[in-house]
Amino acid sequence: MATVDAPPPLLARLERYYDAVPRAAARVEEYGSLTLFVREGPGWPYYARPALRPDAPPPGVADVRAVAARQAELGAPVAFEWVAETTPGLRAAVEAAGLHVSEHPLMARDASAPLPGRHPLVRVLDAADPFLAAALALPHVAFAHPGTATGPVGAAELTAEVAARAADGTVPDHQERIRAGRVVVAAAVENGVVLGSGMHLPVGDVTEVAGVGTLPAARRRGLGLAVTAELVRSALASGVSTVFLSAGDDEVARLYARLGFHPVGTALIGALQ
Repeated sequence: MATVDAPPPLLARLERYYDAVPRAAARVEEYGSLTLFVREGPGWPYYARPALRPDAPPPGVADVRAVAARQAELGAPVAFEWVAETTPGLRAAVEAAGLHVSEHPLMARDASAPLPGRHPLVRVLDAADPFLAAALALPHVAFAHPGTATGPVGAAELTAEVAARAADGTVPDHQERIRAGRVVVAAAVENGVVLGSGMHLPVGDVTEVAGVGTLPAARRRGLGLAVTAELVRSALASGVSTVFLSAGDDEVARLYARLGFHPVGTALIGALQ
């Protein structure tokens, strides 16, 4: 899917969002041209990204190596995330440090685009919802089996994932964040089983839709799009004006286009191969 030109102010807003969203749950460490967010408490590990400081130097391989060493010391995944069009020089530094860089369509939603009607299986979960634990565990199962093809992995594997994460603090952490309005979780539930889930993370009037996944056994039913549509609906109802996401690949991006999302750039992720 071809990338269209994005207004520079939009990418600047997304840069401020990327810098702001981890700060409520992370410790910040500065390494020259990079900012490392170190998660404090349960949840997905955060990343390093270009520093927004006005005095930050250009990206350099020494900074990348220093951050990667610190992430390894912390037991966190080596992960760098940035937007190609905003920080074009970082890719060369990340690759020179021996990391692999993957490209993902960065998409923002046209505010005038219509949304489909509500799916009967999909709803936003509150902090006390009995399906919250499964909704939070599901992306781990889904992302371990990437793509859009159906497969045998389903309820049994999700039950095992929920049990494995029962004591890691993720559920109470998200309950607190839901109550505080820092995260909104939606899920597709059928016959007592969560089949798909995702979340959006508002900061002011900008939010990112993230972690949308569907159990392989339930794919090709439109549940991922239905969950995304419900998250968008929730965001708009709360006053958010900019909704964006990073698609896994061009095939997934074409699906999100049905909800009014269009490419505005390229999200890059640097990691160990």
